[in-house]
Amino acid sequence: MEKILRIGVLILLMSIPTLLMARQVNFCGELRGPDVYGPYDYLNRYNLKYHLDLVETMHFTAEIENLVRGNTGTIGGDLSYTLLAFPNHHRALTALAKLSIRDKTTHPPGLKYPTECYFERAIRFKSDDGIVRMIYGGYLSKIGKPNQAIEQLEIAVKLQPDNATAHYNLGLLYFDKKDYGKSRMHAESAYTLDFPLPGLRNKLKNAGKW
Repeated sequence: MEKILRIGVLILLMSIPTLLMARQVNFCGELRGPDVYGPYDYLNRYNLKYHLDLVETMHFTAEIENLVRGNTGTIGGDLSYTLLAFPNHHRALTALAKLSIRDKTTHPPGLKYPTECYFERAIRFKSDDGIVRMIYGGYLSKIGKPNQAIEQLEIAVKLQPDNATAHYNLGLLYFDKKDYGKSRMHAESAYTLDFPLPGLRNKLKNAGKW
């Protein structure tokens, strides 16, 4: 009886991560469904020009990208439609992050899900898209989640070792944590890749770490 009980407990513990993942997926929605156009891979956008043009003409105009006004409704609504159709649409994710930060809310009007859900969906859709990880890391940094930001940016530089911006932003975060060794390492990578801004190097110089 005791052995059976232990096996039952073990099975329950093993199922917890799966249950948690299922809850998160359910909360952030399925990627495919009868009310979703797509989803399409933004990394393959040059071969999906017809679908991308169809979405962007209506739901990702210059005014939407610059957070001026929506085209078919709210800015959030148009961004939401774009990101349901192209979950890893880099420019739309960047615009969404800026909108959320500007309006100081994780759920701007018109969004179907909270802001972080769109990043979760993008990663679920295309986990090896380093640009998504970089944008997400930048967003997490701006909303005061440095440890989570570092986690995403570390993945970004593993996926794209030649991404100067990801190295630079990661270096800034490590500098703020006073981990000067890692900060300098990523700074050197960024500047070797010709990153133009001297800010991180100046910070390290002023701290006597360059």
